[in-house]
Amino acid sequence: MDQHIKERRAANAEFLSHPNVAAFLKAIAEAEGGGYDFKYGALKGRRNDRWRFKDTSTHPGAGIDGKSTAAGMYQITRPTWRHHGGKLGLTDFSPQTQDLIAVEILRSLGVIEQIKAGELEAVMPKVARIWAALPKGEGQGNHYPHQRHVSFDSFLSAYVDAGGKVA
Repeated sequence: MDQHIKERRAANAEFLSHPNVAAFLKAIAEAEGGGYDFKYGALKGRRNDRWRFKDTSTHPGAGIDGKSTAAGMYQITRPTWRHHGGKLGLTDFSPQTQDLIAVEILRSLGVIEQIKAGELEAVMPKVARIWAALPKGEGQGNHYPHQRHVSFDSFLSAYVDAGGKVA
């Protein structure tokens, strides 16, 4: 594996250990309703949900509507998995891969340092373009009005409950 890829992966793994980054990812997962084994359409608490997957050797593909490939804890689509996973030399869809890709997305948006600093208001407009369930900011909706989203207060509450600190 290329040295640059190894360094990028290691940096992303280190970001995962930062309390604000970890809390931000948990808040995203809460808003998106994801689980590491969820395809689009899976529901938390549902036993024997046919939209859950066990094979993490690759991205699981389309969910309930047969179109959306959003899957996993952060509802990562297959093209996003290929792009960001490819940049990191990742080939599976394990929980660790999903976490590393979510951090890579945040880094590609240029918001990781602001998240570490607890500057949530500043990052929400950018991250809401990627995750449809996220609001653009306090008192605002999301970028995809036809899809459900959480309020900023709900996102902030999930973030703080997960140990995140706000600047």
